[in-house]
Amino acid sequence: MRHTLSVLVRNEFGVLSRVVGMFSGRGYNIESLNVAPTLDPKISHITLVTEGEDEVVEQISKQLHKLIDVIKVTDHTVGTFVDREMAMLKVAPPPEARAEVLRIAEIFRGKIVDVGPKSFVIEMTGAREKIEAIARLLEPLGLCEMTRSGPLAMLRGA
Repeated sequence: MRHTLSVLVRNEFGVLSRVVGMFSGRGYNIESLNVAPTLDPKISHITLVTEGEDEVVEQISKQLHKLIDVIKVTDHTVGTFVDREMAMLKVAPPPEARAEVLRIAEIFRGKIVDVGPKSFVIEMTGAREKIEAIARLLEPLGLCEMTRSGPLAMLRGA
């Protein structure tokens, strides 16, 4: 099962290494990883996605809580939450398909952030499925590069 975890940590040297070590020590891969400061510069927010059995991820979560610099761990697999990811897609379409690429970007509410003589860079924000859908449509039109942030997640409500 896919798990999205939010981990609040003290913004200290080596914390990320220890958090990631908890996963590698149990033989689990991290599918995506985001780290950024919060409103408090002394605290960072780690969002990571992994696949695994509920019991194993729950055990990893308990082990994370034991780390000194970890403040809070939230598994967004349970409860209601909002998650979004960002992607940048570089498309080098043939001249006759340039207008179609622009229409697809507009339909998906993508933003053209760079226009070159032979390519476009499109910025997309949305659910994983939305990013994958636009990539599938752009692939036959000359999609040549894509980079994604992985999801950021937040619980709904107060």
